[in-house]
Amino acid sequence: MMTGRAPLVLKNVALPDGRVADISIENGTVRHVGAGRAGENAIDCSGHLVLPGAMDLHVHMRGGSQSAKEDWRSGSKSALAGGVTLVVDQPNTVPPLTTPEIFAERVKEARAHSVCHFAINSAVTPDTDLKQLWAAGAMNFGETFFGPSSYGEAISEQALEQALAQIRALGGLATIHAEKIADLPDNNLQEHAQVKSPQGEIEAIRAVQRCNRADCRLHFCHLSTAAAVNAVSESTVEVTPHHLFLSVESFSNPADPSGKVNPPLRTEGERAGLWAQWDRIDIIASDHAPHTVAEKQLPFEKAPAGIPGVETMMPLLVAKVLDKKISVASLISRTSERPAIVLGIRKSGFATGNRADFALYEKSPARIRVGDLHSRSGWSPFDGMRAVFPRMVVMGGEVVFSRGEFFEGNPQWFPGRGYRRAE
Repeated sequence: MMTGRAPLVLKNVALPDGRVADISIENGTVRHVGAGRAGENAIDCSGHLVLPGAMDLHVHMRGGSQSAKEDWRSGSKSALAGGVTLVVDQPNTVPPLTTPEIFAERVKEARAHSVCHFAINSAVTPDTDLKQLWAAGAMNFGETFFGPSSYGEAISEQALEQALAQIRALGGLATIHAEKIADLPDNNLQEHAQVKSPQGEIEAIRAVQRCNRADCRLHFCHLSTAAAVNAVSESTVEVTPHHLFLSVESFSNPADPSGKVNPPLRTEGERAGLWAQWDRIDIIASDHAPHTVAEKQLPFEKAPAGIPGVETMMPLLVAKVLDKKISVASLISRTSERPAIVLGIRKSGFATGNRADFALYEKSPARIRVGDLHSRSGWSPFDGMRAVFPRMVVMGGEVVFSRGEFFEGNPQWFPGRGYRRAE
C-alpha cells in the first residue's frame, strides 16, 4: 500500500469507462486510482486523451551494419515520440539471430542504446537451436518466413513442422510471415501485389496451419486482407497501419518504391474490407522496416521492401478515435492489453499494479511531417496524413518525452519465459 506523497500523479485522467480519476504512480507501478493524492510531480491531464503506453510487437530496429537505415537509439526515440513504450525486435537482422552468441550481442546493443523497453525474438531456421535461444531470453520465435522477404529466407514445410513441435514443447509462441510467391513481373505496386497475391497469402496461412500438427501457439503477422484474417482459425491476428491506411491507389506513380512492402499494399476495396474486420483483429503492430531514402529511390524492382511506422502507428489510430471511427477501448485492447497477453508480461494501464507507462494526447489533430519524425530513414509514406501525436510520454513512472524533448528513463529488457540467467 502506498503512503505519503507519490513521486508522480496524473490528475484528472478520463478513464475508458467514463470516470475521471487521479493515477498515483510509484516505483514504475500504478499504486492508486481514484480520489486525488498529493504528489511530488503532478501532471494535469484535463483535455487530454490518456492511453496506456503502446506495445509494438513487430519492429526491425536495424543497427549494426544496417545503422544507416536505423539504429536502436533513433528507432526507440521514434517509438517514444509516437506513444510506444515497448517494442519487440524481429530476428532477420544482419547476421540473423540464430545462435545464443549473436542473440546476446543484440541484447547488449539494445541495452546500450534503446531509450524504450524492448524484447527480442529468435530466428527460426533449420539450423537454429531453438532451445538455446529460448534459454538466452528470446521473447518469441520468428517472424518465421513462410515465403522470403527482406533479409529473411523462407523455411520449408518440413522444417516448419519440426520447428513448431519444438516451440510447442518449450511453451513458446511462433510468429508467422505467411506469403506465397508467384513467378511474375514485379515492376510496380500492382504487379508486386500479384507476385505476393491475396490468394497466395491465404494458401500460405492454410499450409502453416496444416504444418502445425503439434498445436503450437501461432501468431500471424501483418495480414493484408479480410480474407486472410478469416483464413486464420484460432491463432492471434496482427494487422499493420500501412495496410489499414494505404492502398496501391494511394500513390500517383504506380512504380513508387515508397509503397513497396511485404505483404504488398492491396486495392482500396481490400483496404476497406480490412477495416471491416476490426473486431477480429487482435493486434495492431507497425512492422517498422526502415530503409534509407537512397534505397527507396532505386528502380522499383531493385528497391527494398519495407515502411517505417513505429512513430506514426498510434498517432494515425488516435485520429480515428477522435473521428469516432474506433473506440478508445478497442484501441487500448489492440495496442496494449492483447499484446501484453501475447507476450505474457504485465500490462500498462489504469488498474492498481499495472505498469506505469502512459501517453498523453492533446485532442488536436495535425498533419504528419517527415521533418518532425525521428527515424534515421528520413521518409514516410504517411507524410501529410492526419494524426495526433502525444504531448507527453511516461515510461516506468518517469516522464521520458515532453513537447519534443527526450528525458533519461529506465528502459528495460523483457526476456521471454524461458530465460535462464547466466550464473
